Parts: sequence; structure tokens; C-alpha cells
Amino acid sequence: MSDSPLLQIADLWVTYRQRSLLGLGGTSFHAVKGANLTIRSGETLGLVGESGSGKSSLANTVLGLVPASSGCIKFDNVDLASLGSRYPLPVRKQIQAVFQDPYSSLNPSMTVEDIVTEPLRVHTRMSKVERRARAIELLRLVSLQEEHLNRHPHQFSGGQRQRIAIASALALQPKLIVLDEPVSALDVSTRNQIINLLYERRDQFGIAYLLIAHDLALVHHISDRIAVMYLGHIVEEGPSDRVYKSPAHPYTRALLDAVPLLDPARQRARRAQRKLSPAQETQRVAETGCPYKNRCPLVMPRCQTETPPAYPVDGGGVANCFLYASDQVRQSEQRERKAL
Repeated sequence: MSDSPLLQIADLWVTYRQRSLLGLGGTSFHAVKGANLTIRSGETLGLVGESGSGKSSLANTVLGLVPASSGCIKFDNVDLASLGSRYPLPVRKQIQAVFQDPYSSLNPSMTVEDIVTEPLRVHTRMSKVERRARAIELLRLVSLQEEHLNRHPHQFSGGQRQRIAIASALALQPKLIVLDEPVSALDVSTRNQIINLLYERRDQFGIAYLLIAHDLALVHHISDRIAVMYLGHIVEEGPSDRVYKSPAHPYTRALLDAVPLLDPARQRARRAQRKLSPAQETQRVAETGCPYKNRCPLVMPRCQTETPPAYPVDGGGVANCFLYASDQVRQSEQRERKAL
């Protein structure tokens, strides 16, 4: 794994324009608000959060499907944000995607051979014979066989369709693959097979993954680092084990508390505790203050008017929470003492 960033996102904003019924005026909605992320070569960054948190908007902006309103997306020293959706062929070749629903992401009128070799036809000068030979290699990488080449997507199960999508994404040997909820439409056993497959191909080819999901347990299994997103903001980021086992931000803790427990007694105790706790407002907040202030059980007066910056936390990474402001002061004082 390289130490230099392959993908560097700095102060990224993504805004959608909502027009009125008559097509005049309208309002703007900020889906991503000042996001900062980095991914190194061969690394998996898991991006988690509830539906509507801005995860897919960020991913689609990296892919060039949605334009950035402002900020920087630097991929392999190329500023993608300045290109809009007109990525040059060398960049498009190096960034591929696997989407959520294998039932709709594959063209039903195309054979498996056409689907897997389409990137090769567009981006290379391979002959048809060479493309077919490469397609056979790719199918074997995802545990499918040559006999599947002439079939159509409707003849496969959901897990097999996702394997075909992965084979197509691997065809050009990309540096980065964006995985947008790649297993959420699959059953549990198939989900584990696909996750293990992605894990093996990442290690084999040194591919970086941007993994979009809402399941923290799944993301922890495959990711090197985790970033947590809430209402367009990155509220926490750090090593996978630290974020999963010792979450710093109150929202990350809430996400983990929402994961069902295997022990029925512990699950009942948690449910009883929630009934005793005061209800928190869940409405979207104004642009001032902490984005999580209306739901946070640890809210402070300054959270109402100030937006917390990223503070370092023990174990690595950062949390955008004023609970760690005193920790930053303490760490700064320790550095000053060492310098004397």
C-alpha cells in the first residue's frame, strides 16, 4: 500500500438545484458540505451513514456523474472537479464502479461477453479474439466459467450478476473502484461471498476501493479506514478498528447502537434503555452550529452556533466534535513541552 494519496478530496461541496413547478426560481440543497477525504493506492476507505447523508452524491461526483459545486477532487494528480463530467479517457479508464442493484445495472439485451468486454472495446485496441480471451480470464477471477459468456443477465442469480459487474470493472485494471452499496440487494450468504471476492481482488491487484455502505459491521470487515457522514458532513474518520470498537463521535456511537445484537437479552435491555431515554429531535438543522446538535445527547451551548472542526482523537483519526477540543489543547501543550 502506497503512502501517497491516490484520491484527495478537499472542501468538496455538491449542490442540487430544486426548481419550482413553473420552472422559475427554486431552492438549492447542499448534499455534500465541505468534505475532506484521502485514499491511498491499495487502500479501502469505507464511507458510512444513513440514507440521505450524502454518501452516493460524493461517490457520483468522484465518478463524474454529478458536478462538484466547489472544492477539489485530485486523482493521480489530476483535478477532477475542474473537469466536470468530461473526464479524459485515461482518467475514465482508471476509475470504475460497481453499483448497488445487479438486477438493473447490467444491460439485459447484452450477453455477458458484451458486458465484460465493452470497456476493452472502448479503451483498447484489442481484437475481438483478444477481448474474448480476456473476458474468459476475468470470469475466472470472479468464479464464473467460459460457458457463461453467451448468456444474458436474466439467466443469472443476483450474486452472479454482481460478479459479472465486478469482472467488467476489473477489465481495464483500474486504480480505483467505487463500490456503491455493492451487496445490499443480496442475501447474507451471497453477500459474504462477494465481500470476500472483492477483498481477494484488492490484494491481488492493489486496487483502491471507495466503499459506500450503511452497515458499519460490513464496512469494518473490509475497510482499512472508515469515514462517517451525516447530513452532508464528514463527522468522523479514522482506522477501521478504532472507529468500530471505540467510536468518537456521538453519531457514530448511535449508528453502532442501532446494529441488532445476537444476544436476545442484551437486545431487550438496550430497547428498554431507549424507552427510558428522552426522545431526541430528528429534524434537519440550520446551516449554523453542529449538524448533529438536534439529536446529540451530549450537546453543549457552543454546538448551537459553532461548527466543530476536526479534532484528533486517541487511536488515530479525527472527530468533528467539541468534546475533543480540550484533548487538542492538551496534545498541543505536550508538544510544546517536548520542544523546550
